[in-house]
Formats: sequence, structure tokens, C-alpha cells
Amino acid sequence: MRGTKNGWTLLLLMLAGVVIGGFIGSIASSVPGLDWLNYGQAFGLENPLVLSMGLVVLTFGLTIKITIAGIIGIALAILIYRWI
Repeated sequence: MRGTKNGWTLLLLMLAGVVIGGFIGSIASSVPGLDWLNYGQAFGLENPLVLSMGLVVLTFGLTIKITIAGIIGIALAILIYRWI
């Protein structure tokens, strides 16, 4: 199974690493010695973009928060991908 690597596997592992890292960062924010894991920067649309077409109203919004725990999660996901 070592020869069956593809980009989708890497993408899914990286997304899982970001989600798990963000979860760990949010939990660690209340622990005094581990609050640095939740340090990061959020960027994106602060106010959602609303497109009203009478019958249909579409709302677009995207905010990404990158934390240290998320970066560690991405790094672990890449290491796991290389190990598989």
C-alpha cells in the first residue's frame, strides 16, 4: 500500500490535522501552561457578503483562524502521510 499515495489523501489528512489541532488549541486555551497553543491569527470576511435576488438570498462568508496547534496538526498530518 506504500505506492498508492495521492493528493486527496494528503488533503484529507491536512484538513483533519487542522480540525484536530484547532480543537486541541481551543481546549488548551483554558490550561495556564498550554494557552500558547491557541495563539494565532484570524482572517477573512468580517461581515458576510449578502446577495439578495428577490426570491433567493445568498450569504457568503469565510473566516480562517490559524493557530499554533493547527500548524502542529498540519505538520503531523504531513509526517503521517509520508509514513503511510
